[in-house]
Amino acid sequence: MTIKMGDRVPEGILAEFIETATDTCAVGPNNFQVADLVKGKKIALFAVPGAFTPTCSAKHLPGYLALHDELKAKGVDEIWCVAVNDPFVMGAWGRDQGADGRVRMLADGSANWTRDLGLELDLTARGMGIRSQRYSAVLDDGVVTQLNVEEGGQFKVSDAQTLLEQVS
Repeated sequence: MTIKMGDRVPEGILAEFIETATDTCAVGPNNFQVADLVKGKKIALFAVPGAFTPTCSAKHLPGYLALHDELKAKGVDEIWCVAVNDPFVMGAWGRDQGADGRVRMLADGSANWTRDLGLELDLTARGMGIRSQRYSAVLDDGVVTQLNVEEGGQFKVSDAQTLLEQVS
């Protein structure tokens, strides 16, 4: 079953590569419970089929980086990029794209959370295994208040400008 507007996101674990140690996070991959990450926050979430892939690197992530300040001004607490990649790859992609903490680069390495959302994409025939569909969403305290799932191979509704217009 695919998640829809009004649903609460499922429990799950996402990993993030932490560049600088803090009191609560060591340098390197750190696992986070989704329920803890969303609690009391408004999240602008977008998911991509893969880090370093053409549309994801040329348009999707750069759009959210460009509109970071506007999204924050509309009450977004965090912007997440989720992909079925490992946290090392997501960290490297974030460094390459200059995410600099403006977008949290979250890894769903085994696609468990993506499957629980019902938004997996089987790219096995293309040598990529199970990945995420391309989509965007607004999560308000863990509840999906906006959801934009792309048709196969498209990039028309999950862009940052569309989500910015939907944030209330």
